[in-house]
Amino acid sequence: MIVRSLSLREHVCAQLRSLCVAVGLADAETPVSILTLLLGAVGERPPAEPPIWASHVSDDLTPVEFSLAIDEDGSPALRMLVEPIADGSGVLANNRVARRVLAALAERYDIPLDKFEEVWGLFAPGEPSGRFGMWFSVIFRRDAAPDFKVYFNPSARGEERAPALVAEALARLGLDAAYGLVRDRAATRPELDRLTFFALDLHSRSEARVKIYVSHYDAGLATVERAVDGVPGVALDRVREFYSIIGGDLDRRLTGLPSLSSYSFVTGNPDVPNNYSLYLPIRDLVPDDEAAAERVMTLMDQWGLDRPLLERSIEAVCARRLEDGVGLIAYASLRMGPDRSGITVYLSSEAYATMPPRSGARTAVQLSQANL
Repeated sequence: MIVRSLSLREHVCAQLRSLCVAVGLADAETPVSILTLLLGAVGERPPAEPPIWASHVSDDLTPVEFSLAIDEDGSPALRMLVEPIADGSGVLANNRVARRVLAALAERYDIPLDKFEEVWGLFAPGEPSGRFGMWFSVIFRRDAAPDFKVYFNPSARGEERAPALVAEALARLGLDAAYGLVRDRAATRPELDRLTFFALDLHSRSEARVKIYVSHYDAGLATVERAVDGVPGVALDRVREFYSIIGGDLDRRLTGLPSLSSYSFVTGNPDVPNNYSLYLPIRDLVPDDEAAAERVMTLMDQWGLDRPLLERSIEAVCARRLEDGVGLIAYASLRMGPDRSGITVYLSSEAYATMPPRSGARTAVQLSQANL
């Protein structure tokens, strides 16, 4: 009797279907069809085989990450982040596949590509640098059509050119003043504050956002407080509470994986971000996923959010005991501002590997590289 192992597509689509149930989405087939399209031929490879591309979407190189976003009023959204992969030959080939995937999605869901075309060429040189070219995010909410977002790599032409690249992309989108705010608030420490992602909402509604992400290496709360200074709708006491609970200590300095800040800008208002988010790498701050889940649920209890919703979502993607690994819960983020304030919990698929519980100073990323 021949026993066939699950393909990567079957593995992550089974998780996605379970997540749809956990979040209360009536339609699971639309999310599954989108994920299947984004994965392409790579999805048919079994996870038992080594990945053909070192995707940095997740620590174990799986090109898929799920996340659960919970607004302050308790409304949930399910999100997935996917890197389309070609044949393992590099970012240039991946970019070509990503363009074909985007064209198919645009035709199927009537996605406007005018803003994408304004900046695409900046981030897609003939010889791209960096670890990725283009990622896609898809967000699913109850009784709503899916929303799409694209992530570009600011270091596509070299890390030293990232500031100029981001500034030019913002100018092309009519957000000239936005880069100055990011530079003056979040990217103030040479070599330690790095432009990480340039993201673009792929819809034509008035709230369509451009998001700039900055990674903060060797940083503590003071760096975060400087980053949020002056952003409308940000309550500093809530930022500190989030940092204290998820980080485990208000005075903790993150010397391993970085924290991140992101700013959302809307066309027509380049001077003021309409949203700020703080991301903490919880997997690098705890010994195992049981501790990570407890920190997130402590925060949810204090803020009156639905703990069972997170419990169901974790069960949807994880068949092991939480204390047997670390990295299932990768990041936790706080979103603040008039645009959907709340928290987001990022869940790894672990299709290729489970990182063992931490017993020393090594980070989850180092462990993943050692195991793969």
